[in-house]
Amino acid sequence: MTITKIKTILPLLILLGLCESVHADELNGGDTAWILTSTALVLFMTIPGLSLFYAGLVRSKNVLSVLMQCFAITCVATVLWLLIGYSLSFSDGGALNQWVGGLSNIFLSEVTRDSLSGSIPTSVWVMFQLTFAIITPALVVGGFAERMRFSAMLWFSIIWSLLVYFPVCHWVWGGGWLGDKGALDFAGGLVVHITAGVGALVAAVMLGKRSDFPKTPLPPHNLAMTVTGAGMLWVGWFGFNGGSALAANGDAGMAILVTHISAALASLTWMFMEWIKFGKPSVLGIVTGMVAGLGSITPASGFVGPTGAIVIGISAGLICFFATNFMKRTLNIDDSLDVFPVHGVGGVIGTILVGVFVASQFGGAGLAEGMTIGSQVGVQIMAVVAVIIWTAVASFIALKIAGVLCGLRVSDEDERIGLDITQHEEKGYNL
Repeated sequence: MTITKIKTILPLLILLGLCESVHADELNGGDTAWILTSTALVLFMTIPGLSLFYAGLVRSKNVLSVLMQCFAITCVATVLWLLIGYSLSFSDGGALNQWVGGLSNIFLSEVTRDSLSGSIPTSVWVMFQLTFAIITPALVVGGFAERMRFSAMLWFSIIWSLLVYFPVCHWVWGGGWLGDKGALDFAGGLVVHITAGVGALVAAVMLGKRSDFPKTPLPPHNLAMTVTGAGMLWVGWFGFNGGSALAANGDAGMAILVTHISAALASLTWMFMEWIKFGKPSVLGIVTGMVAGLGSITPASGFVGPTGAIVIGISAGLICFFATNFMKRTLNIDDSLDVFPVHGVGGVIGTILVGVFVASQFGGAGLAEGMTIGSQVGVQIMAVVAVIIWTAVASFIALKIAGVLCGLRVSDEDERIGLDITQHEEKGYNL
């Protein structure tokens, strides 16, 4: 190309570049509409989805306590996010930025009606991320269900969010050290599921077993309620994973597709494992398998294709099934609603396998320049180990502080009567 021709087209190229730059900073109505929808779907996962899922799994004398805990966490997490949570998660932390965000955005001081985050309003981005900050401590409820004081649950959720969720969110998504290391977590394998699973495990161990566990069977009091909640979770998860693309595009579409595939494969795998081992497939098993598949595909959903989703789903159904039975029958740990073996183990499975199936030959988005499958898996394992250690230590500290403030566990008599009456002076059923 001659110098004359270059001079002729150079202004056009500059103009196109400027237009592209301006376009990138403009509000996109389609993207905004999709993230608004996704935000509603993720909140729908907690209230009513997770609330009903958990409430059906406990005994009838504790049904209101679980519903109340999920509802209260939604409110408390919202206030905490407004005051300081968003700032600690996504603001520049200066010298400490590798570890935690700063205080420049307390009370959402930099969020205006017209401010943008990419192609969507910053207010929509803030609200979308808030729904993740809500559901994560709500998931932990399953580890100590039927035996923690309501006041202790509130204090623990606040302290845990400050010590665990906000820092880990910043590490991965807010410009912290795990993001800089290249750790991949599309929608929350590290940030949501591993932190919730480990937090629930620590809580279950520190509070001890329910008085009847494992001597007496403690079956769900209302499986129909649990299945209803499970269906809401499955639908809501499309916003959880698909919305994490932050655009109405092919990434969002693929994330939804692989999410659905993984959930279906994990459900069927768990069902057949129960059928083989116990002689009959159970309703509880198939919905638990679904949750395992959804949790496992979460970190990988925007990076893998259908082949990866099939392997991740089957792996989740198998490994989480054995992990649940090992926890209950061998270790005798009373993680009441199986948060660690389903969410924690599932999050680990998906976070590690994304390092394998992100490769473009498997239908994923392709590895970053200079990365190989082996090196990316190494980064993923390092991230998993770091988050597990930090969450375990910080959860222990949060429980200790909550215990000093108000005592963690209800009395044996209150546990026998049930938390609905002893903590809230109400009954779930008056038939």
